[in-house]
Amino acid sequence: MNIFEAIILGIVQGITEFIPISSSGHLIVLQRVFGIEEPLFTFDIAVHVGSLAAILIVFWPDVWALIKKPFSKMVGLLIVGSIPAVVVGFIFHQFGIMENNFRTGIWLAAAFTLTGFLLLFADRFTAGTKEERDITWFDALFVGICQALAIPPGISRSGTTITGALTRGINRDAAAKFSFMLAMIAIAGGGLLEAVGLARGSESTAGFMNIVVGMAASALVGYLAIRLLLKLIKACKLRYFSFYLWGLAALIFVDWLVFNHFF
Repeated sequence: MNIFEAIILGIVQGITEFIPISSSGHLIVLQRVFGIEEPLFTFDIAVHVGSLAAILIVFWPDVWALIKKPFSKMVGLLIVGSIPAVVVGFIFHQFGIMENNFRTGIWLAAAFTLTGFLLLFADRFTAGTKEERDITWFDALFVGICQALAIPPGISRSGTTITGALTRGINRDAAAKFSFMLAMIAIAGGGLLEAVGLARGSESTAGFMNIVVGMAASALVGYLAIRLLLKLIKACKLRYFSFYLWGLAALIFVDWLVFNHFF
């Protein structure tokens, strides 16, 4: 991987981690396009750290409030909401499910298509009345299950969690904030798993400068992506991403079915 590819991958990670179009799915597509075959454990950790930094910057007042009150209801809700993804993620990691599945062209085409319909569905919910203080334990668990369902690449984590929150009657501001706070935990946990893999001897040939520029690009673009998504959620315009996802899914499906150039 060269520095140009590192910048592109960092930018894509920063955008797609928060914009509801699936960061993991897009990174697989780009790695296929660039022909990157070597393991990128260190680089993956770096760009995830960049994404985590973006959340911390945007939501620092909320994060600081949680730090000051570690036994508050919201901390408990976030823990409950994180449990399903932890369980599913552990199972996937333990049995190598993620490495051996979900990376084919037909899967990505199907997953991107599903995410597109999910975002179209999300825009139908405009009358949520629950504020942040009204989120229940079951709401948190339900949104957490939605997050767990988005572990396979191609299914948007932010798209599923925000949609799940909206279906529970949570208003759009609170749904977005709860989704991003869950993302903070999920990204940190995912980075920790990759760090464990690296510590166990996995090689990475990303290079120091590639890691630095990738992380910086992910953080900067991630910050802008969060700000953009917060506006689009309020305006009920998530469906615009549906058309992009359907177009991308069609291209991947045609390549998988006919050309076999990337998939």
